[in-house]
Amino acid sequence: MQVNREELVERIARATPIDGYIQPLQGIHLGRLSAPLEQIHGMLEPSFCVIAQGSKEILLGDSRYRYDPLHYLLATMDLPSVGHVVDASKEHPYLSLRLELPSALVTSVMVELGHSASPKQVVDVRAVDVSPLDANLLDTVVRLVKLLESPTEAPILMPMIIREIIYRLLLGDQGDRLRHMSVLGGYTPLITRAVQRIRQHFDETLRIEQIASELGMSVSSFHHQFKAVTAMSPLQFQKQLRLQEARRLMLGENLDAANAAYRVGYQDASHFNREYKSVFGVPPMRDVQRLRATANI
Repeated sequence: MQVNREELVERIARATPIDGYIQPLQGIHLGRLSAPLEQIHGMLEPSFCVIAQGSKEILLGDSRYRYDPLHYLLATMDLPSVGHVVDASKEHPYLSLRLELPSALVTSVMVELGHSASPKQVVDVRAVDVSPLDANLLDTVVRLVKLLESPTEAPILMPMIIREIIYRLLLGDQGDRLRHMSVLGGYTPLITRAVQRIRQHFDETLRIEQIASELGMSVSSFHHQFKAVTAMSPLQFQKQLRLQEARRLMLGENLDAANAAYRVGYQDASHFNREYKSVFGVPPMRDVQRLRATANI
């Protein structure tokens, strides 16, 4: 395993000679950072995440997940989260790989395995967790990264290696969590529908009773199961989406705080300012000024 870890570091470092994030092949994202990074708000997509060097924390609601070269992170739903690269330096930069996991592909591998669509256990349905990276899974990741230097082989071998990664994930510690991506029964599909609805209509008034009724659930059951999967209440989830979009509008489209607040569904600018500061630490326009100065925009 140590040989494979060293090779993974070498190959990702070679593919990312400067700091930043790249997508050298469809669905494969590599990252390199030479210094610890402050908290970054964004969307965590269904994906398999490995760190070759350094460490990172993901904050999801009130939960914190830290992973490193000995552990992988698996996410099975689109969720607003906060990422924080903890360990990184010029001598030993943070090096990472993230593999997208389309639910249709996961389902296809499950069908080939003859696995039931229903998970064996439903004790922990949280859409994110961290587990040890075993020798077989690490070896598969190394073979995937090798394809970055074999463009003629990549189109043929990459689909097979990705299916092998999914196969090993399904047989590993987080197999039940991965099955929730394509589960046909139980309540996870209902929460997935609720998440999609809130994401599509985050700027509208959130009507909890109506959503619960449409899903055939009581309000209390909906709240409980939504938080069990996402680590947030529906209102907290919507707030994260609204504030991230408002930040994007102010930074990318040069909107002022009042107009950005209105665009994402806030009717009270002072309420928006308070919630924005509670999440990002500073008032809206000061935050945007800081981001622009950092990026030299």
